[in-house]
Amino acid sequence: MTKKTLGLIILLLGLGIYRTPARQKPNIILIYADDLGYGDVSCYGATKIKTPHIDRLAAEGLRFTRAHASSATCTPSRYSLLTGQYAWRKQGTGIAPGDAAALIQPGTTTLPSVLRKAGYATGVVGKWHLGLGPSGGPDWNGDIKPGPLEIGFSYSFLIPATVDRVPCVYVENHRIVGLDSADPVQVSYQEPVGTEPTGRQHPQLLKMKFSHGHDQTIVNGISRIGYMTGGKSARWKDEDIAGVITGKAKAFLEAHKAQPFFLYFATHDIHVPRVPHSRFAGKSGMGPRGDAILQLDWCVGEILQTLDRLNLRENTIVLFSSDNGPVLDDGYVDEAVTKLNGHTPAGPLRGGKYSAFEAGTRVPLLIRWPGRVAPGVSGALVSQVDFLASFAALTGQQPGTQEAPDSFNQLETLLGKNKQGREYVIGQAFNNTLSLIRGDWKYIEPGKGPRVNQQVQIELGSDPQPQLYNLKHDVGEKTNVAAAHPEVVRQLAGILRKVRTDGRSRQ
Repeated sequence: MTKKTLGLIILLLGLGIYRTPARQKPNIILIYADDLGYGDVSCYGATKIKTPHIDRLAAEGLRFTRAHASSATCTPSRYSLLTGQYAWRKQGTGIAPGDAAALIQPGTTTLPSVLRKAGYATGVVGKWHLGLGPSGGPDWNGDIKPGPLEIGFSYSFLIPATVDRVPCVYVENHRIVGLDSADPVQVSYQEPVGTEPTGRQHPQLLKMKFSHGHDQTIVNGISRIGYMTGGKSARWKDEDIAGVITGKAKAFLEAHKAQPFFLYFATHDIHVPRVPHSRFAGKSGMGPRGDAILQLDWCVGEILQTLDRLNLRENTIVLFSSDNGPVLDDGYVDEAVTKLNGHTPAGPLRGGKYSAFEAGTRVPLLIRWPGRVAPGVSGALVSQVDFLASFAALTGQQPGTQEAPDSFNQLETLLGKNKQGREYVIGQAFNNTLSLIRGDWKYIEPGKGPRVNQQVQIELGSDPQPQLYNLKHDVGEKTNVAAAHPEVVRQLAGILRKVRTDGRSRQ
């Protein structure tokens, strides 16, 4: 380098014009599984099934043992992850119907909007389940907005809600993919539309029987929640969903390999209906649920192999987690219970999806960033609600006082440098009962309603009396010690009350 060139660079640095090349910003991929339990993958102790690609992430990165989704169900967990706000603060963020209006309004600070502001290409591929369109719901046959593109994503390819809910079509950016205008889509969650058969009236047409609910319009031999007619050319085939969305995710990586990118890859697996591709069907020995775990692992492997092929491995942060804990029979007869074969989806934890107990929100979390995150295991207390503030910090930003009110900068924890993590974690059960973990103590506030969801056979954690568990000695939450530690109950209940009444937890 000549003295003249060096002098010019120094001058430009002083003027703030010469910048570090954008490629030095790390890419970020968040792989978000659906209904995957703490004990469902082999790096978290599963012995009846092997998940080598997920295990590779664990071996090459940091495996967290006390990481939590913010809710024991899907819509609120996804809302909190993207907005940095507990979903229970906002009405209408329970499990959304397939025709729900957009739950995150344009102008809201979100994880993708923060990263887009930092110069990232931002994409979402897979399950959305956060509503689309204006108040009253989307126009399925026109421009479907607001949606992801209005809250910070530059590209989207969506399963609009869940695969067990209509409409059974993909939405790319603002339009249904492959829709024939002569065969418009109609959707209703109140009454039948059109004349298409339902599972309730024509069970003989089903290739997968329903066990509870899920008995309305039949698409691809499977009855769904909700009624749908039209859109025949646009309807998905369940067996192909994992391959389609993984292909779209890989295409996004290819298209943006020369610039920093953020990809939110929200898989359908292992949510119901579990209809894996023939490559995986029958391979686990545990029925469709086990086969769907193998398919999920394949999806992860495809992403990792794409990063290797594009020489992006070293400069990409890969996170892998789940939106809530496990459930077996969630509406279809698919041998999930009868073919467990000794597998324990929740590992040593009590409860599952929908529950205030640990298995409701304690989920796998793996983070790999070669050269920056040392491989190992972390017992730090982590919540997904902190992803927004943490990745804002990674890019030199900080949410304003009115933004992401519950998201704390936990970047040092995610990178393995802080072994303690959050002061406390709050979880939300399906019945809106809240829990709080601080140190070794787990407090569950008094709650109303049934103690067990009889349809899915999962303990919800509801009790009219406060519950307190010492997770260090009783990770299975078998012994309620609230009566023996009234002062701890008062302290934790006080923290929860303050967080709820203040309207924010980050000051």
